[in-house]
Amino acid sequence: MVTFVSEMRIPVVIPYKPIQPKTRLSCILTEKEREDFALMMLRDVVHAVKNAGCSPLILATAPVELDDVPVRILEEGLNETINGFCEGNDEPLAIVMADLALADRSSIITLLTSGGDLAIAPGRGGGTNAIYVRSAKMFQAQYYGMSFEKHVRYGTEAGLMVKIIDSFRLYCDVDEQDDLIEVFIHNTGHSREWLISHGFEIAMKKSRIGVKRPGFE
Repeated sequence: MVTFVSEMRIPVVIPYKPIQPKTRLSCILTEKEREDFALMMLRDVVHAVKNAGCSPLILATAPVELDDVPVRILEEGLNETINGFCEGNDEPLAIVMADLALADRSSIITLLTSGGDLAIAPGRGGGTNAIYVRSAKMFQAQYYGMSFEKHVRYGTEAGLMVKIIDSFRLYCDVDEQDDLIEVFIHNTGHSREWLISHGFEIAMKKSRIGVKRPGFE
């Protein structure tokens, strides 16, 4: 199965917001730092996608350069743009969010090889963190709000075999300060290195561990 994924070079769309991202991290990061950290998470996601034998495409709200990865500027809404990719396209397609700093080769391959027509990795709070569709023209994006439920309902009503991907690494998006401890524990790439270089460290917080940054307590 892994060879199949590598041979297919499945395109993976990565939506990305380079300007004023991750506002819920404002309590511990400046605006420039949030932009820099978001870029580090994007780098880790791109690395995971490439290691899984796929072809990343960054779908950005503003111009960005990242090595040799193609970038398309989002000129319409996310749903409209992705649906434009899907229209008349009988090839496989995946969509992976840019803040999945824990994503790795194995979790991406798990998404791609579920055996379903539509594989969905849920995120916290009812969101959708990653999707794979066997034939893009069978899919209609339903992002925003309770998107996980909407995607499942759409796939079921369309008669697709829907697979729910139970993956901690694809479930754990990074939005708030408490999420950063997962980056420290489970990330081995750019995101963790960036946090360490900016003074973050593991700290005990009552009955659980978290992160702290001197000067931001």
